[in-house]
Amino acid sequence: MTRVLQSEIREPVSGELRSAVVFVHGYGANGADLLGLADPLGEHLPDTMFVSPDAPESIPGMPFGYQWFPIPWIDGSSEEDAAAGLRAAAADLNAYLDALMVDHDLLPEQVLLFGFSQGTMMSLHVAPRREDPIAGIVAFSGRLLEPELLGDETQSRMPVLLVHGDQDDVVPPQSLPAAAQGLQDAGFTDVYAHIMKGTAHGIAPDGLQVALAFMRDRLGYS
Repeated sequence: MTRVLQSEIREPVSGELRSAVVFVHGYGANGADLLGLADPLGEHLPDTMFVSPDAPESIPGMPFGYQWFPIPWIDGSSEEDAAAGLRAAAADLNAYLDALMVDHDLLPEQVLLFGFSQGTMMSLHVAPRREDPIAGIVAFSGRLLEPELLGDETQSRMPVLLVHGDQDDVVPPQSLPAAAQGLQDAGFTDVYAHIMKGTAHGIAPDGLQVALAFMRDRLGYS
């Protein structure tokens, strides 16, 4: 049984809905953390709705912090717990995306995932295993989990933009080329990369600009 994800919504600037960007936040954050990006992005994506769900699990001692799945080296959980948590959260996010498309009469190619850190891990895990390809994935500062399974489990392929800071001390920068290789090995042909110079674990203006150009292209603005 899937868990219902609570989310915040920013309606399209134009008042006309023809696409949606789903922000998938990182460990210890919440949906509001990334939703602020709707302000600088929305004026360039006027017909796009932005939604940002909270991950399904609260984190003890962090009243406003959520996780998609446990991280053993942070919380002392087991690898088995982390794997089970990933599967459960993937089912939750899939159900959320299904409901979003039905409720707002959107096709998969009108929906784009924008992940950060653990949210990138979720996005890269979930989207390829869905039956129909979404518009694309913007993947900031994350990793490709279980790359050895991706080839056999992929059901759809979509363009992916990988963005990472070269000074990231949370998720190592080498996670980007590793993710690119894993995607390409699984048959993904449209994989793009951008390195944010002098950037730690975050989203720098140059990275956001590259992401915006990718989103405009994938959502039919250019």
